[in-house]
Amino acid sequence: MIQGLFLFDTAVGTCGLVWGAQGLLAVALPPLGASDPRAKLARRFPEAVETTPPLAVQAAVEAMQALLRGERLDLMDIVLDTQGVAPFNLRVYEIARAIPPGKTRTYGEIARELGDVAVSRAVGQALGANPWPIVVPCHRVLAAGGGKGGFSAPGGTDTKMRILEIEGALAPETLPLFGGL
Repeated sequence: MIQGLFLFDTAVGTCGLVWGAQGLLAVALPPLGASDPRAKLARRFPEAVETTPPLAVQAAVEAMQALLRGERLDLMDIVLDTQGVAPFNLRVYEIARAIPPGKTRTYGEIARELGDVAVSRAVGQALGANPWPIVVPCHRVLAAGGGKGGFSAPGGTDTKMRILEIEGALAPETLPLFGGL
């Protein structure tokens, strides 16, 4: 059951989220050419009503704002409502959430951790369907050789690179990639 929708300002623009009794249902990054992600969230969750969030959701907002200011937070304490999410995607999201701020991994590294490098493309598809960008840091996953890879959020790879820059992942001391696999 959806309990609310809330918009909040960050270093990358106005973000939004929707929550229910079990945790966050979605996080939306700022859309291009618009002031806030309200319309996108309203399309996905037409029954969501904009309201003041409960303390746990307020804490999640503050943590996302801090991360996007450059603080090194992992956001692992934010509870996600994972009902209806495919098991493969959940495993990918679990691995992605373990990537620390300022570090990156590749689609192939995550696929290897899942036990089969051949699922690299499926890893990318799962991350492209990520309902919780920032909380599940899909922006920290790059293509082989440090290539940008994709990013389905508004602004595409420019947004991805901006967030990685804020986190310090593009600084020379943080490269090569996280796992070195």
